[in-house]
Amino acid sequence: MTAPIITTEQDQAITATVLKERSRLWNFIRRRVADQTDADDILQDVFYEFTQAYHLPEPIEQASAWLFRVARNRIIDRFRKKKEVALEDLGANDDDEDCRLDLMLPSPDAGPEAAYTRAMLLEELQLALEDLPANQRDVFIAHELEGVSFKEMAAQTGVSINTLLARKRYAVLFLRQRLQALYVE
Repeated sequence: MTAPIITTEQDQAITATVLKERSRLWNFIRRRVADQTDADDILQDVFYEFTQAYHLPEPIEQASAWLFRVARNRIIDRFRKKKEVALEDLGANDDDEDCRLDLMLPSPDAGPEAAYTRAMLLEELQLALEDLPANQRDVFIAHELEGVSFKEMAAQTGVSINTLLARKRYAVLFLRQRLQALYVE
């Protein structure tokens, strides 16, 4: 199989940047991601996004910095996806030490009062989620609890990323306000 013929200056610039930064970017990702397959996937995602972004009307000013920033974001996204936990399972799964919501709740092993407080907080969170408008609730659950990226949601639903971001923001503001009284107590 022969290599594709590079036809434009943009394509040549993309190729030069990829060849120049590939090794450094790979090492950066590999130091932060234990699984080589995951690291390969992240590297491919970063270069795919780079080629897509490079063809946009606004040029990428500092390609190297842009690549490393996108790589860092993809690594964070990958770790978020690995921590998927159903909300109702949080009370039953005491072994999941990496779940941020679980770490914020009282330990069920800290006695009957802590167990009661934990159950009450989970119940209030569930009720607050149910009170959200469906479109805000769906975005919040997909992004925060299921680890779906906004890009994936936009592709699946046909709704713009900005609209999805706004829906999540409204959901977070509502949940903060709704659960503030519990936090103060």
